[in-house]
Amino acid sequence: MDKLKRVLSGQDAEEPSPLAEVVDASSLSWSTRLKGFIACFAIGVLCSILGTCLLWVPRKGLVLFVTFYTIGNISSLGSTIFLMGPMRQLKRMFEPTRLIATIVMLLCFTLTLCSVFWWHNKGLALIFCVLQFFALAWYSISYIPFARDAVKKCFAACLS
Repeated sequence: MDKLKRVLSGQDAEEPSPLAEVVDASSLSWSTRLKGFIACFAIGVLCSILGTCLLWVPRKGLVLFVTFYTIGNISSLGSTIFLMGPMRQLKRMFEPTRLIATIVMLLCFTLTLCSVFWWHNKGLALIFCVLQFFALAWYSISYIPFARDAVKKCFAACLS
């Protein structure tokens, strides 16, 4: 029946690709997308706050902080997938204007977790955690027109 509708309406008579069928079948309503965004973002914020609270645990505090902080940042970043969709989000993340910021941010996520779990270097993990914060902030302001230029000018004024 769908073929007949497409032919009668002047559209292509070809079958849609399997990817198009999956995208059509998995599309969410706007309210569901908004709920997913809020839930994922709230989980991210909660993980970050929990990580900060766990920083003061005597033996494994720094490991717990770095782990929960990184998971929180990844969850907060992933929450935008609900608003834009996964493919559009990935395309926008790797646009030429924010390509370097995306790579540095993802590298900081990875190096933070590697330094705490495989290299067992807590100092390095803390440094990567700070770098992660700045990389995520720089990536985030790339979505605001002229925000990067304003930040650069502000730092240039402060340093001179």
